[in-house]
Amino acid sequence: MKKIIITALAALPVAVMAQAPAGTFTVKGKVGNLSAPAKAYLEYRADGKTIDDSVTLKNGEFQFKGTAPAAPVQAYLLLNPAGNGLNKSRDYQLIYLEKGIITVQSKVDTMKMATVSGTPTNMDNQAFKDANKPVNDIYAAMNAKAKAATPQQRESAEFKKEIEAMDKAADEKSEAITKDFVKSHPKSVMSLNLLRNIAYGADYAEIAPLYAALSPSVKSSESGKKFGEQLAGMKSVALGATAPDFAMADTSGTMVKLSSFRGKYLLVDLWASWCGPCRQENPNVVRTFNKYKDRNFTVLGVSLDRPDAKAKWLAAIQKDGLTWTHVSDLKYWENAVAKAWGVQAIPQNFLLDPNGKVIAKNLRGDALDAKLAEVLAKSDKTKAE
Repeated sequence: MKKIIITALAALPVAVMAQAPAGTFTVKGKVGNLSAPAKAYLEYRADGKTIDDSVTLKNGEFQFKGTAPAAPVQAYLLLNPAGNGLNKSRDYQLIYLEKGIITVQSKVDTMKMATVSGTPTNMDNQAFKDANKPVNDIYAAMNAKAKAATPQQRESAEFKKEIEAMDKAADEKSEAITKDFVKSHPKSVMSLNLLRNIAYGADYAEIAPLYAALSPSVKSSESGKKFGEQLAGMKSVALGATAPDFAMADTSGTMVKLSSFRGKYLLVDLWASWCGPCRQENPNVVRTFNKYKDRNFTVLGVSLDRPDAKAKWLAAIQKDGLTWTHVSDLKYWENAVAKAWGVQAIPQNFLLDPNGKVIAKNLRGDALDAKLAEVLAKSDKTKAE
């Protein structure tokens, strides 16, 4: 299961189709038979602000009403049996606020098990969730296997390899289901959102045709245009492309150019001190760097740290033992490299050959080691000949 941090712009909300007149939305639900103090919470963004609303349940029933946005907007519908706050709950459904009546129903006292219907985008969302049952079954099997195993078994190489294989199968199945949904729903808001989600792990050549097949109304929307811009950046670092050059300040303020690393295999690693998954991956990068640093390979770290966080950036480099070159413009998600390369999530990396050509991307853990072993072996063979 991939762990990444996505730019806040891509997380919530997502408003896509539009120029439709605003009306009203109603979210009507029945979740089990809970009553006070149980509360349902609704959170979404409108006009650049986060909107929070709450209502006390009565026999499991609740209702929210409001002005519908001009375009469907993602919202979180949460349930807290204790009624002591939205932030205290992890039981939620992602829904789309749009004009009409949205119906949420669950026979048991949990929001996670609810089905959502009543408006076009929510029907699409529910259809997509239903289609993902095979993926969820794999994850359920993984959890059952982990629960049944002893602590010693869970630490064994055989067990980890088996779990990793199941996880890979789930990712592959999920991506296939997503692509099929996008192809069959070209007019749906969901399709653009799903493309944005899978763009992290997929190459430009896979995503561009799917985007091109979306309806003109989706592509011409604000979010559709933004994703089109992201695609242009992704194209510049697609597999086989020569990565665009850039210059950025290192930890001492000296400008470093990407092209100065020509002649070496280079991993351009986009990360940040505040990014948990990035920090979790750092030991793997350190291990690989130390293994191959004397074989024409190095790493260039590009940090998406905030403007006021240089000290945290430097501290993370020191604490995690990242002994390669690091650069940053300290502009957070406005980082020049991230924007130019179409990066919307971290950690993300690009492996370049000695000519600056992209030969792999998003290599994690053993995958990075395996790819380097492959390309360096070929390089050594070529030199020997």
